[in-house]
Amino acid sequence: MLLPISMPASLFPAAALPVLAQARPSGAQPFSVQNLLFQDILGIEAGTLGRVIYSAAIVAVVFVSAAMLIAMLSIWWERKVAGHMQSRLGPNRVGPIGLLQSLADGIKLILKEDLVPKDADGLLFRMAPYLAFAPAFAAFVALPFGPNFAFEPRLNVGVFWILAILSVEVMGVILAGWASNNKWSVYGAMREACQMVSYEIPLGISIIVGIMAAGTLNMVQLGHLQGGGIHTWLIYRNPFTFAAFFVYFVASLASNKRAPFDLPESESELVAGFHTEYSGLRFSFFFFAEYVAMFAVSGIQSALFLGGWNDPFGILGYWYPRALADYQATGAWGQILLINLIGTAIFVTKCMTLIFVQMWIRWTLPRPRIDQVLYACVKVLLPIACVLLLGAAIWQLLLPEMPGVPWVTYHPFHWNDWAAHDAGGAMITQVILALVGLTGFGAIVGWIGYAAASGRNLKQRLTDPDPIDKAPASLATAAH
Repeated sequence: MLLPISMPASLFPAAALPVLAQARPSGAQPFSVQNLLFQDILGIEAGTLGRVIYSAAIVAVVFVSAAMLIAMLSIWWERKVAGHMQSRLGPNRVGPIGLLQSLADGIKLILKEDLVPKDADGLLFRMAPYLAFAPAFAAFVALPFGPNFAFEPRLNVGVFWILAILSVEVMGVILAGWASNNKWSVYGAMREACQMVSYEIPLGISIIVGIMAAGTLNMVQLGHLQGGGIHTWLIYRNPFTFAAFFVYFVASLASNKRAPFDLPESESELVAGFHTEYSGLRFSFFFFAEYVAMFAVSGIQSALFLGGWNDPFGILGYWYPRALADYQATGAWGQILLINLIGTAIFVTKCMTLIFVQMWIRWTLPRPRIDQVLYACVKVLLPIACVLLLGAAIWQLLLPEMPGVPWVTYHPFHWNDWAAHDAGGAMITQVILALVGLTGFGAIVGWIGYAAASGRNLKQRLTDPDPIDKAPASLATAAH
């Protein structure tokens, strides 16, 4: 079943190009926020200078603000999560439910004295925090927040671009530890070097498993390929991508220095690890880098395995090509802009859900030793990742998968379309895996809901104190 619609050919795999080439009206322009701003709203043609100014404004206004906001809210959220898991309230004094606590802490850190140890390497010591934060921020360039809300949708190596950029962060950690001229900092830096280099291997292999199933490295194309409903998400493409999702998640914890893999800064052994000697604003950059990187790796996981900006019912995937055809026919851009805004909300929700799971694990599991961490990588995760890679390759040889883009080259819910491409077995597999995933997700959500409901009856520790003007009964009696 082929749908006569018009969409940018550069955003779709080769399987969909013949259909799109026949459907596109002559002279039709692909939708983009840049074209919307310059051509549809301002009525001018964007030259080279205009495109440069537009890109700089997007980075300075949107990405910087988004990175700062994500980091601030994540820091506050983690403190609230930690508090509730430990039967206390967490931040609740500054702003509504403590929302402005991170802002207050940031102001405090700006006003603190910026100290540099006497025997430290001044240049490297000052450079390290920025080298740790810049890669996490640069990773936002390739994240697809919506079908047209990507900074560079033509980046055909978007997945590996983010991985390559985030791997630079380890250089900032190593520089921070080495330049501090402190034994605890050096220990933390060397742990990070061992841990990062080790876990990047299963991390990359698990991503290759998903890429093999999709057939593209472009993160916008990945989103369009998963627009037919939850059973078309890559996590459910075959049993090996399903397992690769969890291998990626565990490896991403280590790459982000998240507990139980937070050995580079383990406070029980190394004071504060690689950032022991840092204070003031530079100290905060390491935390900003950590939380922004958490969002970036969650963005990769959402785009590669969890459908990107698509909803579980395939509504946006069905709606988008029709809205795009309407835009190219009439110039009406309201629907397509709304789709992108809804898709952005869905994508951010998926990322924040994965960040919450990372926080949950941090305040649940104990910290292992460094030898146990490396053992888990070399003797456990790496062999599993290699088996998944081999299994995924053999699976694709033996069981044909459905080619093309849902709602464009085939109907994702019609058995006849799948059977016509000898992909009936693939549809059955994907539906079964989707049901397994939904059952597990429902059980976890029900567990959390039960814990939240029953936990209200528990007596909390360190709750709000009595007002200062209310004297204890013993003192009031003594006064009389």
